[in-house]
Amino acid sequence: MPEEEPRWLTEPEQRTWRSFLTANRLVFDQVERQLQQEAGLPHAYFEILVRLSEAPGRAMRMSELASTSLSSRSRLSHAVARMEEAGWVRRKPCESDRRGQIAELTPEGLAQLEGAVPSHVEEVRSLLFDALTEAQREALLEISDAIIDHITDGDPPWPVVPDGADRPGQPA
Repeated sequence: MPEEEPRWLTEPEQRTWRSFLTANRLVFDQVERQLQQEAGLPHAYFEILVRLSEAPGRAMRMSELASTSLSSRSRLSHAVARMEEAGWVRRKPCESDRRGQIAELTPEGLAQLEGAVPSHVEEVRSLLFDALTEAQREALLEISDAIIDHITDGDPPWPVVPDGADRPGQPA
């Protein structure tokens, strides 16, 4: 059976792909740098603190936290251990499953998150939203949602937060 020819990207698709990669990397690198410099937090820790702050009781099963923060279980476990040392998170056994663990945001962790949020929000706004028109922001949301939907078969790894919801750690 002859080998199929790859579905090569067209010139406009190649330009779009490279622009998409560059924009993502530039924004993410800037956000990572800002969080490290101003809050002493890697973005991955910030994301975990955000997810916990949004969870009922500010606590989640470790497996769910790994999924919603788009992290492997071992990477999450390592991050939570470091945040436990800092006093931002504590682990406790899961009452319904003796093998499971719950990660819980501590008051110190919430304070760390709340201290990081103002400059983080401003950084996200200045890097992303200030560069776009309202129509472009709407298009970016629609495009991003379509990509997420396609990759996750319509089952994203985290709950969609409705417009106007109180989000102490927003944006992630």
